Amino acid sequence: VGDTMTTTTSKPVPVDPSALSDSDLSLDFLRVVEQAGIACAHTMGQGDRHKSDQVAVEAMRQEMDSVPIDGTIVIGESERDEAPMVYIGEKVGVAHGVTGPYPQVDIAVDPLEGTNLCATGAPNALAVLAASESGGLLHAPDIYMEKLVVGPSARDVVDLDAPVRFNLRAIAQANSRRVEDLVVIVLDRPRHAKLIDEIRASGARIRLIGDGDLSAGIAAAVVGSGVHAVMGTGGAPEGVLTAAAMRCLGGEIYARLVVNSPEHEQRCHAMGITDISRIYRSKDLASGANIVFAATGVTDGTLMKGVRFFGDGIRTTSLVMQTHPHRIRFIDSIHVQAKGPTAKIRF
Repeated sequence: VGDTMTTTTSKPVPVDPSALSDSDLSLDFLRVVEQAGIACAHTMGQGDRHKSDQVAVEAMRQEMDSVPIDGTIVIGESERDEAPMVYIGEKVGVAHGVTGPYPQVDIAVDPLEGTNLCATGAPNALAVLAASESGGLLHAPDIYMEKLVVGPSARDVVDLDAPVRFNLRAIAQANSRRVEDLVVIVLDRPRHAKLIDEIRASGARIRLIGDGDLSAGIAAAVVGSGVHAVMGTGGAPEGVLTAAAMRCLGGEIYARLVVNSPEHEQRCHAMGITDISRIYRSKDLASGANIVFAATGVTDGTLMKGVRFFGDGIRTTSLVMQTHPHRIRFIDSIHVQAKGPTAKIRF
């Protein structure tokens, strides 16, 4: 765990186009999710999910323009919305309107993963960003996606089309456990009633969640989290973000778009997706050689504490991961607000 002290950001300078793998750039992305997390944490528990999302979007977008990249948002606010910022196709970074050798970067963001979680003060709300070199992230439409997420030990022993009991038995064997020892996270939705019955019939245990299957997917890939799989249907954009995290953690996501109307099919084609029945894995959804994933806890969760406010500053806990160089960092940051020797730093 590292401690960082937030200071005034100086004007960034152009960097080499290969710098996506530079640790300094990953810390720039860290700063983006930290500011988004802090902004929406001020609204935690106030019951206004739209306000929580709005302030997270505004803070993330403002901080994004200090990152030394020529960036393009490929997953952001819904392609169906006329969003004023972090919309799909928006250009971000200091290279916006500036010439210079800045790296071209595709960016997927969820300024507030779990808007309801933040609005109600429930666990596992996150501010999330994933980045890759241009073309390294699937342009996923905002529709549902079937998902099966597992950790490194079970990444090659499951099948999205296999019966639930088969997959759970394979996951248990890969983890040297009984099926009864497994914990599977499922979104608590009426559409999952049959899936829940099948998991319970196998003997495995279920943790139902109201929102936040991205944070659940990350937990499934971390040994010791107490989570062994995530099953069910959730948002496709979150599936791409989960895939980026799996590329860094060594876990795996199996996913397939849920296309059940001509409108869905048209939206897939508009995103360049022609094989609508394809089963994707993490390297298909996040194919880039250089992946950076950053997330800051907004409310307390399985892996990270939420934002904490005190008299002289703010404390955040974040996860920053890269494929090149391959590293995973939990970063505890204290953002000091008071000036002078009277400032009190609390640990």
